Amino acid sequence: MLAGRREEIESGELVVFMADECHLLWGDVNGYVWGKTRERVSVPVSNARCQQTYFGALDYKTKEFFIYKAKKANSETTIGFLEYLQFISPQAKILIIWDGASYHRSGQIKEYLDSLNAELEKEQWLITCERFAPNAPQQNPLRRYLVTSKKTDSRILLFLSFFLCTQGVI
Repeated sequence: MLAGRREEIESGELVVFMADECHLLWGDVNGYVWGKTRERVSVPVSNARCQQTYFGALDYKTKEFFIYKAKKANSETTIGFLEYLQFISPQAKILIIWDGASYHRSGQIKEYLDSLNAELEKEQWLITCERFAPNAPQQNPLRRYLVTSKKTDSRILLFLSFFLCTQGVI
């Protein structure tokens, strides 16, 4: 897929991003309470959990890593992410390679891309989206770094952005 577009990539006419999302959860209540060994202890607790979603995009050529913060991952925030990628690459066509999440394949995303690329030949599309092979996380370099765990907090994203920007990932 990329070999045939090597000239465009090297000239900067085409920017290739490998993209994924990271969903962080925190706020689960954990703790201990004193009580008699053989008696159950009940403590009324409001267990409000917080969630934060980050879209991440790795520039295939420059190895720069970009993070886009969103309240959640859905079609609307995915369009916001696509617009962000256009903003950081204003003069280039964009090829995004990502997984097959339902919001990547939604009617709203298809309509957005159709309106953006209307009347253009496929080679001139402003944004083209391709998918990694299904059930092949090894194809996606971001899968190795975007950690989704209840124990993870947003500080890891700062570390990851620094790490990915200073290391040869691919």
